[in-house]
Amino acid sequence: MTILVTGAAGFIGMHVAQALLMRGEEVIGVDNINSYYDVSLKEARIALLKTYNNFKFKKIDIADQEALFSLKDGITRIVHLAAQAGVRYSITNPESYVSSNLIGHLNVIEFARRIENKLSNMVYASSSSVYGNNTKLPFSVDDRTEKPISFYAATKLADELMSYAYSHTYGFPQIGLRLFTVYGPWGRPDMSAYIFTSKILSGKKIPVYKHGDMQRDFTYIDDVVDGILSALDKPPKNNIPHHQIYNLGNNKAESLMRYIGVIEKALGKEAIIDFQPLQTGDVQSTFADIKSSQRDLGYYPSTTIDEGIPRFIRWYFEYHQL
Repeated sequence: MTILVTGAAGFIGMHVAQALLMRGEEVIGVDNINSYYDVSLKEARIALLKTYNNFKFKKIDIADQEALFSLKDGITRIVHLAAQAGVRYSITNPESYVSSNLIGHLNVIEFARRIENKLSNMVYASSSSVYGNNTKLPFSVDDRTEKPISFYAATKLADELMSYAYSHTYGFPQIGLRLFTVYGPWGRPDMSAYIFTSKILSGKKIPVYKHGDMQRDFTYIDDVVDGILSALDKPPKNNIPHHQIYNLGNNKAESLMRYIGVIEKALGKEAIIDFQPLQTGDVQSTFADIKSSQRDLGYYPSTTIDEGIPRFIRWYFEYHQL
């Protein structure tokens, strides 16, 4: 009864693994610990997980099929969170997204297929980026998504299609979760909460795109973890389709300027703002319709940015010993 968590050294992966460990599950975490951002942060996350006796870590790249397939004994559920993240990075480094998000995802679902008699569920991370330039708000899982505007979004949409095809063909359950701007303690250094906090503290300008006229559905990590674990515990029923998609967001589109204001208040320091035009591949607004997530998963996010941002900043000060 072991759960495989891919991307265990990542921001969301670490939190999911820890939540599973705290409820007594046996967890195998895999990650390639790549250098997309500070490796020491990833190593610190794994060090935290290793304090649990029911955790085992394997340094594996999911694009390495032979290494991944060596794990299959005893695994009954999978939380697949390993991926190359970042919309902007995909503009200059598309090859890394092919390796991690396409080949890697294929390897994971093929791994799941080969243990299908014992696999009770697989949950994987998709992204709100698949909605592209959708102007209909909030974003619904029933909206059309065939026009991604970044290569990152294209790979996550391809993951959904591959998973649907595998579940339809081989009959094993999968749930894809479209995540909306996740933030919180142990967050990624390439995300806005980390970038803004670091630059404000050091007196540097913070880049604010589309001249601040943007909205995001900022979702606190604890709420996302609750949604992921609920999805893991509630596989699709034994009927067609065996594959389901849900949004995990906060169900509220926050103004980017209000978000910056909350960070300023928590730090007690004003930001120096550098207004810039909208970047290629970025979208103006995200806003999750979570009605189906509430109905099927019992997903009810409860953390506002007024609560979540100060928690992130407290962790930031502790981690950096400020």
